[in-house]
Parts: sequence; structure tokens; C-alpha cells
Amino acid sequence: MDDLPLDPATRDALTDLADAQGRPVQDVVADAVRRYLREEERSVREVAERLADAHADLLRRLGE
Repeated sequence: MDDLPLDPATRDALTDLADAQGRPVQDVVADAVRRYLREEERSVREVAERLADAHADLLRRLGE
């Protein structure tokens, strides 16, 4: 965890959370990163679907 570029307040909060949960800091960080990736992937997918819907006719014509 020492190689993560975190400010002292964030590092302390992370350490406190891991301690409160009885888990290693690395596990808390890994879970947070996975959760962040899932949320970002969902957000990107929603934008892509909206764009595809908005431009469905153009996309269909390009595919012909």
C-alpha cells in the first residue's frame, strides 16, 4: 500500500476502514477498484446505448 499515491488523510481513512472491517487494506482497495470499474463500465455502456439509439438509422445505413 505504500506505493499508492494517497494523501495522508485518505491513507488514514482507508487504514481505519480496513481495521474496522477486519480486512487487509489491499482487499479494501481491490474491492473499491472493482466497484468503481463496474460503475464506470455501466455509465459508458448507457451512453453508448443512447448514442446507438439516437443514431440507429445512420448506423444501419453505414452497415449496408
